[in-house]
Amino acid sequence: MRILLVEDDVRLQDSLADTLREAGFAVDVSGDGIEGLYYGEEFPIDLAIIDLGLPGMSGLDLIRKLRKSERHFPILILTARTEWQDKVEGLEAGADDYLTKPFHPEELKARVAALIRRAAGHSHPEVSFGPLHVDLSSQRVMLDGSEVDLTTYEYKVLEYLVLHPGEVVTKTHLSEHIYEEDADRDSNVIEVFM
Repeated sequence: MRILLVEDDVRLQDSLADTLREAGFAVDVSGDGIEGLYYGEEFPIDLAIIDLGLPGMSGLDLIRKLRKSERHFPILILTARTEWQDKVEGLEAGADDYLTKPFHPEELKARVAALIRRAAGHSHPEVSFGPLHVDLSSQRVMLDGSEVDLTTYEYKVLEYLVLHPGEVVTKTHLSEHIYEEDADRDSNVIEVFM
């Protein structure tokens, strides 16, 4: 799954990107609202994490523009603003969740996973197809009751497919969602998995 992270604090940006990558997400990073809008409108994003105090364009304006351009991926606001009025304004602008700084990385990962599940129509972290069971929280896969060891990319492909049942997914589309924008994409890898 591909996440857009729009955060201007470089140290926090690096830390968050590392945390999300370790959790198995592809992460595109932007340090300002204008570039964030470009990424959000031009690339296949599965979820965006947006700070409110951004240079170039405020986080609220960014969210409004993304929603106006019919981008329907979940948006999580991550900000130091703790007043209830800020939370209401952010949610009314089109955000799906609001997390205040400081926060624990595990809480961020849990919120991200829940938003992605809900966007795909799943409220429970486990998805089953006959003998195949995928636990989206622990990233464990069971087949006929036995755990299956998958590589990172094998899991990313499987996760994307189970969250989009019944959809025809092209190799290009899948590649856009499991790799970061600047990643060296090897289309052979996906062909081998399929």
